Amino acid sequence: MDLRVGKPGGAQQPPAGDIIKDVTMATFAKDVLEASRKVPVLVDFWAAWCQPCKQLTPILEKVVRGYGGKVRLAKVNIDENQTLANQLRIQSIPTVYAFRDGRPLDGFQGAQPESTVRAFIERLLGEEAALDAAAAVAAADQALEAGDLQGAAEVYAAVLQEEPQNVAALAGLARCYLKSGDVARAEQTMGLVPPDKRDAAPVASVRAALELAKVAGKAGDVGALGAKVDAEPANHQARIDYAVALAAAGKKTEAAEQLLESFRRDRKWNEEAARKQLLQLFDAWGPKDPATLEGRRKLSSILFS
Repeated sequence: MDLRVGKPGGAQQPPAGDIIKDVTMATFAKDVLEASRKVPVLVDFWAAWCQPCKQLTPILEKVVRGYGGKVRLAKVNIDENQTLANQLRIQSIPTVYAFRDGRPLDGFQGAQPESTVRAFIERLLGEEAALDAAAAVAAADQALEAGDLQGAAEVYAAVLQEEPQNVAALAGLARCYLKSGDVARAEQTMGLVPPDKRDAAPVASVRAALELAKVAGKAGDVGALGAKVDAEPANHQARIDYAVALAAAGKKTEAAEQLLESFRRDRKWNEEAARKQLLQLFDAWGPKDPATLEGRRKLSSILFS
């Protein structure tokens, strides 16, 4: 699956003739700026009289060819393109700029050994992979919010094929399992999170959702719990159980209201159990969920009233 979401053709390997090109002022926009929206483009500023250029250019060509289209090379003869060189403030040669998304990102000057050139490209591609993975996860998140569990899961899984420890993708895939009712698979997925990343926000949110799913399974019948709260308004445990059952049924606003009511009645009951349960719901729902935003606003109003 192509992880370059939103970049049509980004993962396609260009024809051999497109990997290395001689570029002029007239073709710079197409062969560098536009091309760099698909893959990174290295621009080699050189001149025929420059001895270090004669050392560097063959190295650049060799290394770029070795990446099979993941990066391209554009060669600019500054004697034939002085206006372009002046616009880009080229003061000495050889100078190499790396372009991505139409903008220069990084560069170096002077002849460099093959190992240095390769390390430069590796760093460039590593940054690109991170950006592509982040874009893919963001698209999967949107699909998940829209209810497309299968589509979201496929993208998360594709990211994880490239980056097995991508925390955002692991958390997203676990959420897909949770929403499909497969708590066991969600737990297995979260078990793949590296120990040093288990406090990351996406992971904490899924952990809270997992805990909620486990508790909700034991919460009992919503109707019976609601009737018990009506009969015993001061029964805080019954109200908390009712709230959890409501949350499990997808009634987020109603669940938050029950916990807020318990907190209004007695903030300190059972070491602020209502507030703690409410915060767990917020974590499980995520910070951008409308129920979280409204619930936090109302909780703040109570705390500071």
